[in-house]
This record gives sequence, structure tokens and C-alpha cells, in this order.
Amino acid sequence: MDIQSARKKIDRIDDEILKLFSERMRIGGELGKIKQAGHLPIENSEREREILLKITKESGESLQSCARILFSTLFELSKSYQRRQSSEFSDFSRMILDSLNNTPKLFPAMAKVGCCGVPGAYAQLAADRLFQLADITYFNDFNAVFQAVEKGLCQYGVLPIENSTSGTIDQVYDLMLDHKFHIVRSCRLQVRHSLLLPPGAEISDIKEVISHEQGLKQCAGFLKSLGNIKRTTAGSTALAAKIVSESGRKDIAAIASSECAGIYSLHIGAENIQDRDSNYTRFICISRQPEIYPGASKISIMGVLPHKPGALYSLLARFAVLGVNLTKLESRPKRNENFEYMFYFDFEASLADAQVRQLLAELLADNGRFTFLGNYLEI
Repeated sequence: MDIQSARKKIDRIDDEILKLFSERMRIGGELGKIKQAGHLPIENSEREREILLKITKESGESLQSCARILFSTLFELSKSYQRRQSSEFSDFSRMILDSLNNTPKLFPAMAKVGCCGVPGAYAQLAADRLFQLADITYFNDFNAVFQAVEKGLCQYGVLPIENSTSGTIDQVYDLMLDHKFHIVRSCRLQVRHSLLLPPGAEISDIKEVISHEQGLKQCAGFLKSLGNIKRTTAGSTALAAKIVSESGRKDIAAIASSECAGIYSLHIGAENIQDRDSNYTRFICISRQPEIYPGASKISIMGVLPHKPGALYSLLARFAVLGVNLTKLESRPKRNENFEYMFYFDFEASLADAQVRQLLAELLADNGRFTFLGNYLEI
């Protein structure tokens, strides 16, 4: 057999495979309608296991692994097709289309915004970048910001989610599991830390430095250069500056933004003390209802994957088929559940694309494993 003959035979086989695949998917779609009418789950893991065992035995030793991958992929495609018949799929699609149609064309210039900390906090600087004029209410912790948005006390909340130097803001990710919200915009803010001293104090006088734990992490090199000093955490960098201002001590300093010096009558002992000049914090702006503004190009979701080999691969393959670029994949253990992990995904896409809406609708219809967080623009 020469190469041309082999290719012709493969082409004929491919034609037959396509016909059989189309017929299988058609029957799968009918099965999906039957399951929906009977209020039955789409997935039947026991039947899948039985088929895979049969395929493994009948495919021969040399093709066993290939056959399992082929049929596992076929199962995922069939379930995806069946889920399109479900009411959850339609409800999500309607919600997204309503959001696309009803969200104003311009992001609001003014709004009531919740932030963690006190005046001068980096969250306030992020809010000032997101809004032309933000009416800011300050809260003591991240949970209170989520609650203020959830209860309608604030139209929006601004929260840090990750830093280029110290990584993920764990508290915020953990709180995402406890609240209902939507991300409507995000921004990257360059963080420049300063050492703020009480009036008349010198760096040589300092025995204690206070800041948010992220500020202390991000300035670890500078703090090491000060020798054996006490490091104390505060709820935010701006709160640390406020504490120093009100302490009446000359041997305590704060790591905070230079803006805090003017707000709290402190003076700058050293500027740009962060370990890296490329020190950025990413902030998200959340709302109670979904808002999808023109130009939204990033989508965030979170969810739980089943405990079986290839589960993550199968999901990533569905993104790859659409040519979607994943920009973040974070896994975190779920509280009070042994060896159960929540996955957080950011990817570049728009729900104006019908194929992307279809993928998200399928994921959200999958036994409630996934939650849509938002489609938004990052500035």
C-alpha cells in the first residue's frame, strides 16, 4: 500500500466516522430531552465506567489508552450536547443576553463604592482609577465589603485579588465561596510603598514597623536592611498609617502609600521600598447584579471538578477548541471539606460570542459545579 492509497482509505473511514458521530449525537440529544422530562441527571458515571471497561477489553492492548481517551472525549461531547436541552442552559443564556442588552453603554462615572480600610488605602486609589468620582464607604474587612454589595448598601465594591510580588490575596478568594456577586470591571494598580514616620522621627529611631501583611511581604528586603525590628500587621496599609499617627510614639513607622503621609500628618522616611518596581496589585470591582459593559473581554468563573483522571484536561480541552486563552488557573481547598478543591479561572473572551455563551451555559448546567463571576474589561 502506498501513501496515497492509505490516505484514500482513511478518508473513507473518516466519512463513516462522521456519519456515525452525527447519528450518535442526534440520539444523544433526544436522550437529553427524555432525561429532562423525567427530571433525571445528564451524567451517569456508572454507565460510563461500564462502557470504558468494555472498550478497554475489546480494543486490544496496544490501543487501550487511545480508546479510553477517544470514548471519554465522546462522552463529554455527548453530555455537553444533552445539556443544551436543559432549562438551566436557557435560563443562563437569557440572563446573559438581558445583561448585554440592558447594561448602560458607559461605565458609571460616579457611584457609591465600598472599600476595605481607611482613607489613603490602595483600594481607594483603585476606586479613584475605576470611577471619576467615587463616594467611598470604608469597612473594616473584606467580608464587610462583600456584604455591603450583597445587601445593596453599596452599588459597587473594590477588592484586591492578587499581587505580582506576593501572589493571591487568600482571604478574598475564600470569601468568594460565601457570597453572591458579579465582577463588572478590574484594574491593575502599580503599588509604590513608602516608609512613613511620625513628625521629627528618623529611620534610626524605628523599632517597630506596622502594615498590612501584604505590604510587609512586598517590602521584605527593605525591612531586612533595618535590622532586628518588630513587624506588626494591620487591617490595611492606610490603617497602619493612621495607627502610627495616633500612637504618639517616635519609634514606630508604617508602610503605606505616599498619599497617606499628607492625610495622617506623617513624613516620608523612604520611598519606593517595595522589593520589585514591577509591583502591581489587581483589584476587582463587584456588583450585586450582572453588568456586562461594551468592550468586556475577560471572563471569570469558579467551580469544582469531579474526582476522576482527566477531569481538568477535559475542561481545558473545551476552552482550547474555541481558541480561548486562559490567563489564570487557581485551585484552593474548600473549607470543611477534605480533599475538595475549588478552581478559579480567568480567560480572554466575550459573552457577545454565541459559542462562548454556549460553553459557559454547559458548564453552569453541569450539576451546579460552576459559578459565573463576570464578563468585564480590565484597565
